Amino acid sequence: MKNSTFKNLRDFPSSQLRRNYLEDNLKIKLSHIAQFSFDEAKLIGKNIENLIGATQIPLGIAGPINIQGQKYFIPLATTEGALVASINRGMKAINLSVGVDVNMELVGISRGPVFKTSGIKHSQKVKAWIKSHFLELNELATQTSLHIKLLKVDFESFGKNLFVRFSYDTKDAMGMNMVTIATLEIVKEIEQKCQVSCVSLAGNFDIDKKPAWLNFINGRGRKVWAEVVIKKEVVKQVLKTTPEKIAEIVYRKCLLGSIASGSLGFNAHFANIIAAIFIATGQDLAQVVEGSLGVTTAEELENGDLYFSIYLPSLEIGTVGGGTKLPSQNEALKILGVEGEGKADEFAKIIAATTLAGELSLIASLAEGTLASAHQKYGRGKL
Repeated sequence: MKNSTFKNLRDFPSSQLRRNYLEDNLKIKLSHIAQFSFDEAKLIGKNIENLIGATQIPLGIAGPINIQGQKYFIPLATTEGALVASINRGMKAINLSVGVDVNMELVGISRGPVFKTSGIKHSQKVKAWIKSHFLELNELATQTSLHIKLLKVDFESFGKNLFVRFSYDTKDAMGMNMVTIATLEIVKEIEQKCQVSCVSLAGNFDIDKKPAWLNFINGRGRKVWAEVVIKKEVVKQVLKTTPEKIAEIVYRKCLLGSIASGSLGFNAHFANIIAAIFIATGQDLAQVVEGSLGVTTAEELENGDLYFSIYLPSLEIGTVGGGTKLPSQNEALKILGVEGEGKADEFAKIIAATTLAGELSLIASLAEGTLASAHQKYGRGKL
C-alpha cells in the first residue's frame, strides 16, 4: 500500500498497518514477525511502542533439578546449541548427589540521583539532612506505591557533586519504574529543604545495566549463593573428569584468568544461563549485565568429592509486572511455579541453582577437553 499521509510509524493505529507499510516500502515479507498470541492493545504504552509483531526464540526445558528437596523444570530461551544439554548434564550430576543448597539476601533495587551543591560543606549538610530524615523520606516513597519500602541510603561526593543511592524493597516486582517514581518525590523534598539542585534523577550511582564494582561489592536486587557437593564417582561418571581438574580450571580460568583480563566476573558463563531464563520469563534483558557479575569457587574435599559454589551479588528479577505478564513468559513462570506475588525470592534461588548447574557442566567440559566437540555436535553440526 502506498500511504504518503503517514509521516511516521506512530501514526499507524495497528501493528498490521505498520507491517504493511514496511513490507511495501522495503519490498520484503514479514510473515513470521506477524505471528503472535498476545493482545497488542494491552501492550501499548506499557511494554512496547511502534509494535509490528514478535520475534520468536526457541524455548528448551532442563531438569528437573533438586533444590533443597524441591524439584523444578527450567525453561530456557536461547539460540545457542549445547546450552540446554549442558545445563541438563549439570543438573544430572547435582541430582545424583545431594541437590543444591541456596541462600538469598535482599539488598534492594536502587536509584542514584546526582545533586549539584555549592561545595564540600554543602554536600555534607545535605547528606546529614537525608540521614536524619530517613523515616520521612520513606513515607514519601510509600505514598507512591503500597509495594515499596526504602531500605537504606548510601552516599559518595567529590567537588560540587553529591551522589545518593536509594535502595528499596519492591516486593515481587523488579521495580525500576517504582523506584524511579518514588525517588522523584524524595528528590523534590530534598531540593526544597536543602536548597540543592538535582542534575539527573539517574546519576550512574544506581548503577543500572552497566558492570560496576559497586554492584559487585554492595549488591543490587538480590544476593544469592548456591553450593553443592558432588560425589567423586558422579564427577567421573557424569562429568567425565575429576574434582581436582575442575578445581584447577576454576582457579586458573575463573580466578586468575579474570584477574589477567580485568574482568568484573570471576566465572565461566553466568550470563549464558541468566540470559536464557530472563528471555523465557520476561525479565529486563539489559540487567543480564549485572547478573554476569559473580564468583565461582571449587575445591576437592578430603574424601575426594567436589565442592562447587557460585555467588550472584546483583540479581534483579521480578515475578509480577513488566514482561512477566506476557502470555508466553507468564506460562514459563508457571512451569517454574513462581508466577505471581510472593514468589520472587524462590525465583532468585532457582536462577542461582540453575546457574550453578550450567557453570559446573561447562567447566567440566573444559576439564575433559570436549568444549569444541560439544558445540560442533549441538551448535554447528559438521564443519
